[in-house]
Amino acid sequence: VQLQASGGGLVQAGGSLRLSCADSRRTINYWRMAWFRQAPGKGREFVAAISWNGGSTYYGDSVKGRFTISFDNAKITVYLQMNSLKPEDTAIYYCAADRRIPDSNGYSYAPGYDYWGQGTQVTVSS
Repeated sequence: VQLQASGGGLVQAGGSLRLSCADSRRTINYWRMAWFRQAPGKGREFVAAISWNGGSTYYGDSVKGRFTISFDNAKITVYLQMNSLKPEDTAIYYCAADRRIPDSNGYSYAPGYDYWGQGTQVTVSS
């Protein structure tokens, strides 16, 4: 697996978690990295994305103002700081990356990413 996600766990509502996703091989120059999530019985949802130099960030409507994505270019690691967590944030969180500039579908289009991590479970209790 190229991308290794970590940092998930169980947290109470209102709490915080920080997810990390590192490229274990560090052999690919990514243009963008992103986080998606999938809750039981639901489709994959866009959470956040960032360009390789951190100059552009994008967020899903449900996480704006609560989550922050950042990218360490030297470590080829993307982070997702999640604050004010809600039970509806419970899901498996997947990191994704791609070498290409996104097409008209933009950063939030999951099929536009070639590389995916294995997922990390985030559970928020009420």
